[in-house]
Amino acid sequence: MKPRTLLAWSAAGLALVAASAFTGHRLAWRSGLASLQQQAQHRLELVTTGLDAQLARFDYLPSLLETTPQVLQLLRAPGDEGLRRDVSATLRGINATAGADMLYVIGRDGVVLAAGDAGQPGSPLGLDLSFRPYVRDALAQRRGRFFGVGVSSGKPGYYLSFALAPKPGFEAPPPQPLGVATVKVSLEATEQAWRKLPGQVLALDEHGVVILGTREDWKYRPLQPLPPAVLQETARTRSYGGAPLQPLDWRVRETLPDTGGRLLTLQGRRYLATERLLQRTPWRLVVLDDLAPLQAEARRMALTGALAGLLLPLLAFAWLQRRRVLVQQRASRVALQMAYDSLEARVVERTAELRAAQNELVHAGKMALLGRMSAGMVHELNQPLAAMRTLADNACVLLQHGRTKDVEGNLQRIARLVDRLGALTQRLKTFAHKSQLPAAPVALQPVVGNAQFLLSRRLREAGVEFSVDIDPPGLQVLADEARMEQVLVNLMANAVDAMESRAEPPDVAPPRQLNVRARADGANARIEVEDSGPGIREDILARLFEPFVTSKPAGQGLGLGLMISAHIARESGGTLQAENRPEGGARFIFTLPLARAEGAAAASSSPDLPVSDHHAS
Repeated sequence: MKPRTLLAWSAAGLALVAASAFTGHRLAWRSGLASLQQQAQHRLELVTTGLDAQLARFDYLPSLLETTPQVLQLLRAPGDEGLRRDVSATLRGINATAGADMLYVIGRDGVVLAAGDAGQPGSPLGLDLSFRPYVRDALAQRRGRFFGVGVSSGKPGYYLSFALAPKPGFEAPPPQPLGVATVKVSLEATEQAWRKLPGQVLALDEHGVVILGTREDWKYRPLQPLPPAVLQETARTRSYGGAPLQPLDWRVRETLPDTGGRLLTLQGRRYLATERLLQRTPWRLVVLDDLAPLQAEARRMALTGALAGLLLPLLAFAWLQRRRVLVQQRASRVALQMAYDSLEARVVERTAELRAAQNELVHAGKMALLGRMSAGMVHELNQPLAAMRTLADNACVLLQHGRTKDVEGNLQRIARLVDRLGALTQRLKTFAHKSQLPAAPVALQPVVGNAQFLLSRRLREAGVEFSVDIDPPGLQVLADEARMEQVLVNLMANAVDAMESRAEPPDVAPPRQLNVRARADGANARIEVEDSGPGIREDILARLFEPFVTSKPAGQGLGLGLMISAHIARESGGTLQAENRPEGGARFIFTLPLARAEGAAAASSSPDLPVSDHHAS
C-alpha cells in the first residue's frame, strides 16, 4: 500500500475512532443525565411530601390553647405565679400527647409566661422573644411561621405561632390578642431520614441559606453572599444563632432546557441540582446528585466507542453492559415510586382518621354513658314484658269463665305497658341522637325524671338515695331537651362514680345521697346536682372543665365528659360550674335561661316515669 493511501486510511481510522468516542461520550452523558433527572424528581417528590406533612402535622396545636381557660387567665394576669405553674403543667401534658419539641405561651410584650419544659435546662421561660418574627407576625396577622436556632436551647426548629384572643361579642369588632401560643417542631428526624437516600438533600430558606441538609458543614451557609440589610435582620432575629454565614462555593454552569435542572460546581465537585418549592413555606428543597459517576460512565462509553470503531465485538459487549445498567435504573425508579405511593396513601389515611376523630369526639361522650346504661335498660324492659305475659295468661283464664269486663281491664293494662315500652326505647334513642334542634321551652321535671330513669339501675345497685326539689314544679328553661338530658345524666353518673369510690368501711362512710334542686334565679334557672362523695381534689378543681383532665383511674375515663357538658351549657346560653360542699361532697351548678311561659309543659311528660324521692326502681 502506498504511503499516501496508508496515511489516508490511518486518518480515516483515527477519524472513525474519534467520532465513535465522541458519539459514545455524548450518548452516555445525555442518557445518564436524563435517567439521573428522573430519579431525582421521584426522590424530590418523596422528600417534599414528607417535609410538607411534617410541617402540617402540628398546625392545629397552637390554636388549641385558645380553648383552655387557664391560658387566657394567665395572659390577663401574667404576674400570677400559681397560674404560671398550672399552665406550664398543662402545656407539658398536651405536648407529651402531641409529640412536639416544645410548647409555650408568650405575652403581648414578648416575654415567655409558661412553657412545657419549664424548669429544664434550655427552657425559654422568662425570655423576651419580641424580636422573633413569629411573635410579631402572630400579633399582627393572627399566625406566624419561622425557622431558627433556639435562643436558650441552641437547637434549630420550625416555629408555629397563633395569636390568643378572647371570643368576640355579638357584632363586636375582633378583640386585640392577649398573647401568642407557639409550638416548636424539631426536624432532626427528617434530616436523619434524608441521609438514607442517595445523593445530598438541602433545604434553603427565603434568603438562600441552607437550614436543613445531609451535610453538617454546609448548614447555615448561603449560596451567595447576603446583602447587608439581610445580615442585619438575621443578626437582630438570631435566625441562625452565631453562624458566620460564610457563602458556599456555588457556581451554576448550565441550566437544562427541558426540566429546569442545573449543572453546577459546589465546593469543587460537580452536581446535578433538582429543586422544588414547598407549599407551606417559602423554602426550596434541592436534591444534589454527584456527577462524578456519570462522568466516569461517559468516559467509559467514549473509550468503548473508540474501541468499537476498531472491534465490533467490544461494541456489542458494551451494549449489553449498558442494558444491565438501564434495567437496574428502572428497578430503582420502580422502588422509589412504590415508596412514594405508600407514603402518600399513609398521609391520606392519617388525614381521614384525624377528621373522623374530630367529628366524633363530642358524640363519643354521650355514647360512653349510653354503653354504661345499657344493662339497666335491659332490666327495665324485662319488667313490663313479664307483666304483659302474666296479664295475657290471666285474660285467657278470664275469657274461659266469661268475665269479659275483667279481660277488658287486662287488655287496657297491657296497652299502657306497651306505651311505656315505647317511651323507654324512644328516650334511649333520643339520648343517643346527635340533636341539632333549636332551643325551645323545656320543663325540668320530666327531663330530670328521664335522667333518673336512665340511671335507675346504677342508683339502685349503688344504694344511692335520690331526691328532687324543683320549685315551682312547672319550672321551664330554653334549651335542647336531648342535650340538656345528656348534661344531667353525665353529672349524675359522675356523682355515683364518686360516691362508689370512697374507701371508708360501710359502717363509717356517710349515706350515699344524690340531690337535684332547681330554682329560678333572675332571668336564669339554677340547677344544682349534689352528692355525698369525697369531693373534688383541689389540684383538679381549677382545671376540671379542660380536655383530658380526670381523677378516675386509667382506663375508666378520658376526661372529656365535663368538657363536653360545659360546651353544651355555653352553647345553650348558660354556664356549668363546680365546687366542694362544706359538709362534704361536690356540687355542680348548671344555669340555663328561663322560658317565658312555665307550668303546663311539665305535665306533658310520660306519666309512667315520675321523678321519685327514693331509690330508683
